[in-house]
Amino acid sequence: MVSRLILVLGDQLSDDLSALREASKETDVVVMAEVQAETDYVPHHPRKIAFLFAAMRKFAAHLKTEGWSVRYTCLDDAENTQSIPGELIRAAEATGAEEVIATEPGEFRLISALEECPVPVHLFPDDRFLCSHTEFEGWAEGRKELRMEWFYREMRRKTGLMMEGDKPAGGKWNYDHDNRKRAPKGLAPPGPLRHAPDKMTRDVIELVRARFGNRWGSLDDFWFATTREEAQASLAHFVEHSLPTFGDYQDAMVAGEPFMFHALLSPYINAGLLGWREVCEAAEAAWSKGDVPINAAEGFIRQIIGWREYIRGVYFLEGPDYPTRNELGATRALPDFYWDGDTDMACVSEVVRTTMAEAYAHHIQRLMVTGNFALLAGLDPGQVSEWYLVVYADAYEWVEAPNVVGMSQFADGGVVASKPYVSGGNYINKMSDYCKGCAYSVSTKTGDGACPFNLLYWDFLNRHRARFEGNPRMAQMYRTWDRMDEDRRETVLAEAGALLDRLDAGQRI
Repeated sequence: MVSRLILVLGDQLSDDLSALREASKETDVVVMAEVQAETDYVPHHPRKIAFLFAAMRKFAAHLKTEGWSVRYTCLDDAENTQSIPGELIRAAEATGAEEVIATEPGEFRLISALEECPVPVHLFPDDRFLCSHTEFEGWAEGRKELRMEWFYREMRRKTGLMMEGDKPAGGKWNYDHDNRKRAPKGLAPPGPLRHAPDKMTRDVIELVRARFGNRWGSLDDFWFATTREEAQASLAHFVEHSLPTFGDYQDAMVAGEPFMFHALLSPYINAGLLGWREVCEAAEAAWSKGDVPINAAEGFIRQIIGWREYIRGVYFLEGPDYPTRNELGATRALPDFYWDGDTDMACVSEVVRTTMAEAYAHHIQRLMVTGNFALLAGLDPGQVSEWYLVVYADAYEWVEAPNVVGMSQFADGGVVASKPYVSGGNYINKMSDYCKGCAYSVSTKTGDGACPFNLLYWDFLNRHRARFEGNPRMAQMYRTWDRMDEDRRETVLAEAGALLDRLDAGQRI
């Protein structure tokens, strides 16, 4: 008689999982399953599905070598119920187990499904994160604004990372000002470490191609790490080859260079193959040895123990309705060019096509290109949020929703961001070379060839003036708008309106 079932989900591929620590190798059985309920709640990029299924199969094999009994269900198993609760019920019937223990999932959707499972499920906290729900709630209590910077400083103090006693290394908490350089000509980023698929991974790729080959996104040239050892090699590669330059150019965008100096470790961290501490300590050690400048190490660590932990805290603090919020009342449908890249806007086309190929785009591409256009054009944040959840290999609702609904679309009314992250074409031109190959002119504000970002920027500010003109960080923008000649303001709004009408009609933009 099996005592209990131990559920391990596809983003919980960690030996130090709370459910595994509570379990017994002698009496319990680990349950893992590839199910359509998880591949289909949104039509995930096939590259993400292949990555997770391959990593899951290899983690299950690893657990067996460690002495665990593992009941693993492949997607094409004829008896697969195609849902996590269904597989738990089937496993309980087969083994006689009357209880499931699991680590808390990262999405309210799955938490609810497990709570409704006929087999009792006991959830343990996911303590692979630095900040617990209780700790974040305590930090947030009584604050008028939940600003990441203040949370980040608490996490630095808690961990001691890059600290000199009670003070931050170098005398500053944040070196973001040094991390905004435009990439010079001839820059040659090394890119992430690529891993050749072994037979198990190739088998998974063929399964995914057969089942999901008609979905948006490419499976060609699959190179993701699918084991902890490969993920650790990817971390070492990043620290040695990319981290020294990561800080300077982390906001830069270059056509044909989708990765720049970014780590591409987020899929591995979010799936459990790497932990936050080892990743941050590797960056800190490289800085301590003098191999990495302080702005690069601090900027990278801030993304992990600052932004990542903060975003998760917001998701669970705000509750299950958070992903559906729409404080700006945006209702415009997501244009087709978010799926095919068929637009004359070179920046948007570049990012969409890269995302289609790699299931990846870096944070500035997500925030200031596709996200910026969506916010300026008034696209429905629910549709925008779902798009991000579909297309990126590192996307899970706990991390995706606050980044999109909050940071990118301001649909939470300012919980995450102190102001909307909107810009005209000048910002994109400053941080990229996209505008050089664009059909539009970034320097043209109105008339033929005017950059859509320029027109929509002022239109956005005008239609949301009542909400934002009192925001101290936006006052200068409104003063600039007010100083324009009335005729020019009318022209801008008329041309922006015509552009949005074309967008609504499905015409090429």
